[in-house]
Amino acid sequence: MSQAAAAPFAGHTSHRPHLSLARILEMNLGFLGLQFSFGLQQGNMGPIYSYLGADESQLPVLQLAGPITGLLIQPLIGALSDRTQSKWGRRTPYFLMGAVLCTLGLFLMPLAASILMAVSVLWILDAGNNITMEPYRAYVSDRLNPDQRQAGFLTQSAFTGLAQCLAFVTPSLLVWAGMNQDWVDSHNIPYTTRFVFWTGAVLSAITILWSVLRVPELPLTPAERAHIEAQPKGLGATLNEIGSAIREMPTPMRKLGVMMLFQWFAMSGYWGYVIYSIGRSVYHTADPHSSAFHSAVLTNGEMAAFYNLVAFLGAFLMVPLARRWGAGPVHALCLIAGGIGFLALPHVTSKAMLFVPAIGTGLAWGSIMGNPYVILSNSIPPQRTGVYMGIFNMMIVIPMLLFAFVMSELNLGFAAIGLGGYDHWLGHDPRNVLTVSGICMFVAAGAVLTVREGRASSAAAELSPAA
Repeated sequence: MSQAAAAPFAGHTSHRPHLSLARILEMNLGFLGLQFSFGLQQGNMGPIYSYLGADESQLPVLQLAGPITGLLIQPLIGALSDRTQSKWGRRTPYFLMGAVLCTLGLFLMPLAASILMAVSVLWILDAGNNITMEPYRAYVSDRLNPDQRQAGFLTQSAFTGLAQCLAFVTPSLLVWAGMNQDWVDSHNIPYTTRFVFWTGAVLSAITILWSVLRVPELPLTPAERAHIEAQPKGLGATLNEIGSAIREMPTPMRKLGVMMLFQWFAMSGYWGYVIYSIGRSVYHTADPHSSAFHSAVLTNGEMAAFYNLVAFLGAFLMVPLARRWGAGPVHALCLIAGGIGFLALPHVTSKAMLFVPAIGTGLAWGSIMGNPYVILSNSIPPQRTGVYMGIFNMMIVIPMLLFAFVMSELNLGFAAIGLGGYDHWLGHDPRNVLTVSGICMFVAAGAVLTVREGRASSAAAELSPAA
């Protein structure tokens, strides 16, 4: 993008007030509710499908709601929010719409009576999450000066760790308080699951409302309004904008795409099969209706709560390290730590020792939710923040779709969708999936080191994205 092309936004930095840490925390509080919802999905959707009768090899396909809605919704919402003018702002209408859908999905999910109903509700839930997620990323970039963006995005990462820590540990807290882990409804779904999903529904709505009311969007400048009003309107124009943005994508963002491919393929494998790996290696079961499997689900929740706590604390520690060394090298180190954890986990046979590899997982996860966005936000033109954040999130969902295609084999009439890798290549053993995920994390670490980072320490950095 040329200096002239950025001219309408040259005053964009000057009207942003410097925010205190307390205000940055408030503006990101909505991430607590949003990521509590994601944590519930990561920890419970596989077991819910298993309770309702699904086979392990079907799980990646049944989880496709997230990747597909992300692929379709995030770039579209991003482009629309860049061009939205309302009394609430550009991003806030999407926060509120997404919060309503997310709350509805969280309320209905533990009431699912069949695999079809669970899949349908997951589409609603993921639509709500994706409608909210991308504008929230753009909101932070809009609201903060370049020199505060590291704090902004890594605060989001910290809230991600805290929210998912709470989402994963709450079922175990209920059991510790006296609720029977084997108390299930007529569809084999534990009542602990019902309680925690309903808690998430309330938390999602309250925290998002708090953020948008306490730290509202800044009014658009006259130059920004003129730029938005000059843009073509309609769905066709929005799709053209997405295509144009992809063609004109900055070089650092293209290189980040390689990293995203491998790190999110790895995370898909981990989230999809870690419970089943723990079930075999620690509890010696593959039966989803057994008490031992319920124990594996709760143990994964405790381990995930721990690694998310590591992510929460690690995100704050990464702020000064990223300033000194750069977000890329810090991210590479964290991915290596995660890869070591993934490789070690299948070989752990005692519950207590599971928390050692979880340290590496927590460092990787805390970095994944913050450092790539630091690199990205300093590499993209400000008037296209929404659409590029949406396209960047496409780089999350494409590896998830690829994972589903590689691992699953779903027969539909005469056609088979997927390569059936889980059964044919990995021996129907979830521990092998985690090994593949560990290797992918190492490849992602190497890829991020090839990215030349932009340094947005001044307003000039916002006008000229890094090459």
